[in-house]
Amino acid sequence: MSDAVDVGTRVGARIRVRVAGSGPAVLLLHGYPQTSAMWHLVAPALAEHHTVVLADLRGYGDSLAPPDADVAAFGKRAMAADQVAVMAELGFARFAVVGHDRGARCAYRLALDHPDAVAALAVLDILPTADVFARVDAGFARSAWHWFFLSQPGDLPERLIAGDPDAFFGRGAQVFAPEALAAYREAWRRPSVVHAMCQDYRAGATVDVADDEADRGVRRIGCPTLVLWGAHGPLGRTPDVLDVWRRWAPDAHGHALDCGHYLAEERPVETLSALRKHLDAGHPSR
Repeated sequence: MSDAVDVGTRVGARIRVRVAGSGPAVLLLHGYPQTSAMWHLVAPALAEHHTVVLADLRGYGDSLAPPDADVAAFGKRAMAADQVAVMAELGFARFAVVGHDRGARCAYRLALDHPDAVAALAVLDILPTADVFARVDAGFARSAWHWFFLSQPGDLPERLIAGDPDAFFGRGAQVFAPEALAAYREAWRRPSVVHAMCQDYRAGATVDVADDEADRGVRRIGCPTLVLWGAHGPLGRTPDVLDVWRRWAPDAHGHALDCGHYLAEERPVETLSALRKHLDAGHPSR
């Protein structure tokens, strides 16, 4: 991969990116509580035939949010605008976008808000945000309690996490490679990154749900859409993953992988294979 570079966007944030390879452009967006380092087992091979752009989401990793940014500034609409501006500055008016977890929420919002920019979409291990909240039950609340903790107003989550961020964010860290985990730890030990994560979840519970509900049945994703999820992760007990996605993206297709939530790190070979087939079929252009 090339050396990291900062790209100042036109929307008030500074987004840290790395670029490698040549060919059709593919933007890779990471999840919580990670950084763009999560693609380290997938990006090098993908860069053999594509220009791969790895971005840290607004406020995550080495990307910076605007000073005193409110919750709406961490909504996926704002994060998607970041990435469109980044890709434009890099010379890509049209590209594929692949997202995992929070990055996948940014990715599908990007496809909804900027359909002319997105040639192909892949979302890893999520359902649309409004559908998640509509399905909340006791089991989800117990297993995904961080959704409700991090989204609390004020600074209570930030203050509590500050006591031991490694203990809070490091749950399940055994699936991460040591070098990737080191990058995640370096980021989440910074109070500004913890605050950005909390703002992200506050936005998810408010502005993101509102944006999804405003679009439900009104706007759809028109580009080819790949949906992958972990059979042993949070969607493993969801029988209608593709049915849900096809209400938003009629061309959605995909399948489960034999892993948990972190597909690109637990099953990189299978993830890469599915992405290559999908991207080759989509033929995004520069």
